[in-house]
Amino acid sequence: MEKEFDEKAKEALTALFEQFWIVREKEPELFQKIREREKVLKRYVQEKFGYRLIVHRYFAKLEKIPAEPEAWMGMESFQEPLDYALFCCLLAYLEGKAVEEKFLLSDVCEEIKAMYPGETALDWTNYQHRRALIRVLKTAEQIGIIHHVDGEVEAFANQEDEEALYEVPVLSRYFMRSYPKDFIQYETIEQLLEEEWKVSPDDYRRHFIYRQLFLSPVVYRRQKDDPNFYYLRNFRHRLRDDIEAHTDFRYELYKNAALLTIPERQHVYTLFPDQKGTSDIILHFASVVRAHLDNYPPDEYGQIHVTMSDFRQLLHRCSEQYGEGWSKTYREMTTAQLASELLSALKDWKMAEYEQETGMVVLYPLLGRLVGQYPDDFTTKGRDDDDK
Repeated sequence: MEKEFDEKAKEALTALFEQFWIVREKEPELFQKIREREKVLKRYVQEKFGYRLIVHRYFAKLEKIPAEPEAWMGMESFQEPLDYALFCCLLAYLEGKAVEEKFLLSDVCEEIKAMYPGETALDWTNYQHRRALIRVLKTAEQIGIIHHVDGEVEAFANQEDEEALYEVPVLSRYFMRSYPKDFIQYETIEQLLEEEWKVSPDDYRRHFIYRQLFLSPVVYRRQKDDPNFYYLRNFRHRLRDDIEAHTDFRYELYKNAALLTIPERQHVYTLFPDQKGTSDIILHFASVVRAHLDNYPPDEYGQIHVTMSDFRQLLHRCSEQYGEGWSKTYREMTTAQLASELLSALKDWKMAEYEQETGMVVLYPLLGRLVGQYPDDFTTKGRDDDDK
């Protein structure tokens, strides 16, 4: 008899969403839990998201394709486009290797240099190029598509002729997902995303909405007759019941925003507020903005448009009111530096955006969902000036 979608299935679904893949050798109990609930999990992710769940004898993997690509979806350890180019070259190099075959760092350097498509040739005497390759190799090892056998790759940063030994694990064969056409036939990321919706066009709206809710901090109403927001509003009861029955999340719907929240903090999720100092500043900034709504009224979509000068002025007021409790790093920043840090964090959480064309900062409705203030008995007495 087929198992129901119980607590174990819920735990398995959480792990599949939060991890790139679950490797049997590293997490045998979790892998077994997924395999035992394979049928109900496959049916749910296919019906709601249009996702494919792969359960292999070595690993389990949920292929999570976004409704829309966002900045945070890149490799967290990568710092520049060169890193991504080198990573793709590494994948191409691994395609020509057999499982369990060993290879040297010097071989990788030679092969990647030959296939690198950039206008400027790779130069391994260039420190920045070597550091980029180190980031790529460490990320690939962390993912599990290469295995470090011997040598110290960090030494390569100081000397281009340093050596290290790697091995090709079986997981390297399953990192890339398969596509209906030869990958080289796709010229843009838009073409790749369009391919997703061809599989089940009748379910496009449901799949799009579920992907946005689960892979993005918030879904906004962008236009007067927004079809996605109609779906979120018209099926709100069904969405709420389904999401709360299958996950730990709660579905929240407002006039211009829909989002998933969680009643209690759980370490497995990436949540706001996080442990970064910018989270405190965002909460305090939201309080200051709320106190000045008469001067900066939201438009019909809940957005507040302010000049960069106004944004910095609001932040300056925020610093004067709450700054004593911030870490030393942020207390010592200039308003311009602090504005840059804050705007970057707000963009990551889809709470704000900077419009290049107009030079305006747009504050989004999610910022209005938050507020942060110190308790009445808050005191900075005994604060360590060297904190954080």
